Amino acid sequence: MEDSPINRLPEDTLHQIFSSLSLRQIMICRSVCKLFNRTLTSSSFIHLISARSHLHLLALRPPHLHHHHHSLHASLHSCIHVYDPDQNQWLRFSLDFLPFRSPHPVASSLGLVYLWADSPDSNKSLIVCNPLTRQYRVLPQLGSAWSRHGSVLVDSRNRVMVLTELAALYFSFSQKTQQWLKFSSNLPSKPRSPIMISNSVFALCDVGSPWRSKWKLFSCAVKNLLNLNLNVMNNNWECLERHEWGDIFDIMKRPRLIPGDGNKILMIGGLKSNYSFNQSCSTILILRLDLETMEWEEATRMPEAMHRWFQDSKFKVFGGGNRVCFSGKKVGRLALWDCCKWRWIDGVPGNGDELFRGFTFEARLTAIP
Repeated sequence: MEDSPINRLPEDTLHQIFSSLSLRQIMICRSVCKLFNRTLTSSSFIHLISARSHLHLLALRPPHLHHHHHSLHASLHSCIHVYDPDQNQWLRFSLDFLPFRSPHPVASSLGLVYLWADSPDSNKSLIVCNPLTRQYRVLPQLGSAWSRHGSVLVDSRNRVMVLTELAALYFSFSQKTQQWLKFSSNLPSKPRSPIMISNSVFALCDVGSPWRSKWKLFSCAVKNLLNLNLNVMNNNWECLERHEWGDIFDIMKRPRLIPGDGNKILMIGGLKSNYSFNQSCSTILILRLDLETMEWEEATRMPEAMHRWFQDSKFKVFGGGNRVCFSGKKVGRLALWDCCKWRWIDGVPGNGDELFRGFTFEARLTAIP
C-alpha cells in the first residue's frame, strides 16, 4: 500500500470518494489498512458524513453479573452486541477504548451510547460514547444508587434524565451550569418502562393494592418541568385517562412501554384470558397509542406457535418504532416483530438462555457534544 497511487491523493479527494459509501462499507474499509483507518476516523471526515449515513440496529444490554457466569459476562461487558435486522446478522462494537471497568450500556440516541461504568474511585459514572468514533465523555459525578435504581432516558436534543420513584435528575449538554438538576418526581409507585417522546416523559405506575395490580399511564412535559432560573423542577405529572379507553389497562398483564414511530407509544403485555388473580395469558399483545388523537389501536399479537415459548416464562421487551424484540428465560433465541412481520433471531451472544434487555441503536458517526 505504501507505493500505491492512492497515497498521493489529497485528503479532501479521499473524503469525497469514501463519502459515497454506506456506513456499513465505511466500517469495513477501516480495517483494510492504516491509511484508510486514519482517513475514515479523522474528525473532518466524520463531520462530513455524520448526518448522511446510519444503521438501525438493536443493541443488547449485558445481563446482570453473577459470580458463576463471571467469564461469560466479562466478555459481554467488553463490547456492545448489536443485531442488524436488515442484514440478519450480529455485529460487535468494542468498548476497549474506555478507561473504565465493567461498562454497562443502557440507552442510546442519534449514534451516542450512554452507559454506567466503574470509575477509579469505585463509584458508578454515567458516560456517553460513540463506539464507531471511539470517543467518550464522562457526565458529572453521580452516586452509585442512581445506577442501581434509576432508569436512564435520552432524546435527540442531548437531554438526559435519570428517573426513580421519588426523584429524578436532568442534564443537558447545552445548559451553562453543566451539572445535574435534581427534582422530586412524586409518582405513586416506581415508574415502569419510562420513555421520552415529543418533549414529554411517559411511564406506567401501579396504583393498585399489594394483592392486585392496577396500571395507569402518567406523563410529564419536560418544558413544564424545567425552570433553569430556579435550578429546580416542578412536579407536573399527569395521569392520562379517557372514558373511551374503557378497561384497556385491565386486560394487560405486566404491561410495559416502548416508543413507537413518530408521535406514538407502544404498550406491550400479556393478554389476560380472564380477570382471576393468577390469570393466564392467551397471547402477547402490542397496542399503539396516537398522542395526537389519544386513541388506542391493536398493532399486532404474537403468533400462537411463538407464544408457546414465552407463556410459562418471564420475558423482557425492548425496541422502538415498528421493531419490538422479546427475550425469554431459557428460550434460546429472541423473537422479533419487525414492521408487521414476526420472526426468530438466532445466534444470540452467550448461551442464548439469558434474559436480555436492550435498546435501539442508530449507529452513526456522531461527534460527542
